[in-house]
Amino acid sequence: MEKNSSSPKIRALAKHIRMSTHRARRVIDQVRNRSYEQALMILELMPYRACYPILQLISSAAANANHNIGLNKANLFVSRAEVNEGAILKRSQPRAQGRGYPIQKPTCHITIVLEERSRSNNLIMPTEPKKGKYVWDRK
Repeated sequence: MEKNSSSPKIRALAKHIRMSTHRARRVIDQVRNRSYEQALMILELMPYRACYPILQLISSAAANANHNIGLNKANLFVSRAEVNEGAILKRSQPRAQGRGYPIQKPTCHITIVLEERSRSNNLIMPTEPKKGKYVWDRK
């Protein structure tokens, strides 16, 4: 938990999650800057394996905010979400003629920071994409 004078930030960290960072970032990018309830709905409906540990992590952070600080879950939003590389588990696959091919099993660390929406004034919501591909098509 990080405490500032402006608003409390609740941090939850999951380490050594057994998936690549690319697969986790694909999901994390969808829930960044979303409200807690929107993030839960998005994660429940997405068909990726990375959704379950991220859903658990966001739920855990919200429960910590509710229990430890007394914040309302409805006022929380995901202010920061990041995925970093973890240790790589190195294994060997037996091959023909006594050889062994290396197998690398990546892990990742996922960090979620929740913040209270009513106190946050610097929230940047995603904007609508522009209509045309070229500058002269945009009006």
